[in-house]
Amino acid sequence: MTWQTPMTQPKNTNPRRRALLKAAGAATLLSAMTEARSAPAGLITRAIPRSGERLPAIGLGTYQVFDVSTGRLPGTQLRQVLQRFIELGGKAVDSSPMYGHAEAAVGTLAAALGARNSLFLATKVWTTGRNEGIHQMETSARLLQTKVIDLMQVHNLLDLKTHLPVLRDWKKSGRIRYLGITHYHAGVHAELEKLVRTGDFDFLQINYSLDEPEAEARLLPACSDSGTATLINRPFSQAGLFGKVRGKPLPPWCADLDCSSWAQFFLKWIISHPAVTCAIPGTGRVQHIEDNMAACIGRLPDAALRKRMQDYFARL
Repeated sequence: MTWQTPMTQPKNTNPRRRALLKAAGAATLLSAMTEARSAPAGLITRAIPRSGERLPAIGLGTYQVFDVSTGRLPGTQLRQVLQRFIELGGKAVDSSPMYGHAEAAVGTLAAALGARNSLFLATKVWTTGRNEGIHQMETSARLLQTKVIDLMQVHNLLDLKTHLPVLRDWKKSGRIRYLGITHYHAGVHAELEKLVRTGDFDFLQINYSLDEPEAEARLLPACSDSGTATLINRPFSQAGLFGKVRGKPLPPWCADLDCSSWAQFFLKWIISHPAVTCAIPGTGRVQHIEDNMAACIGRLPDAALRKRMQDYFARL
């Protein structure tokens, strides 16, 4: 849902990190060619509570950055971005009909790479009315070039009562594997908490970052209590976090986190929360995919270090 800009992201200069990335890429390049692919050794994964299926803790958002018509894809890095994401063990790719050409771009690139079985495809229904919702979801499946969508989410709760029975039927018949709900604003957290506690949803997608930590008060604990997986959007607060740290060095104790960039700092703080399943930063650049996926390797902060990270960021 969020993206990085070239000027905000330093190159990865940590020798250990480069070695880990090289090893992870080599380990997964061959296995990505097969139908079933296990995660690279050392990659941080999280179980989906309802099934036990594991997802790498860093995924890929497509908002804005993948809004590219299929005819213009060759002039972008998006094929290389998706390929590198897979090579580094990435699986979860999140999209939506409201993201312009993003669904078609993902479907076209995944097909070109022969990568459908390497990906966990998530998208959304974002319309009113039963028939309109069905038509939109069928269109999403066609654009994504898949018979089964891994996760279908009701976007921003729009017409949830109408779509929920259809989603249940689609899940029962195997047209989707998981169902969920999404939002991006703290003002809706109380309503989301009530919905999550019903146990009706496999996933909740919500905003959570050092700049927007409100979900940890009640919403993330509710997900833990109800066995609901979480996707985290706006992990960089729409790139706002980078503006606050531009020109500022990482604290030296980041070495204890195997952390060599601000993007990794922000992402490791998020995925270290026990209720977080997967954060989905968006990018259209290979160097940012490599940097983001590096946050999915190595040590994560414990509760005390998470507090230290939060306090340090607040003082900047």
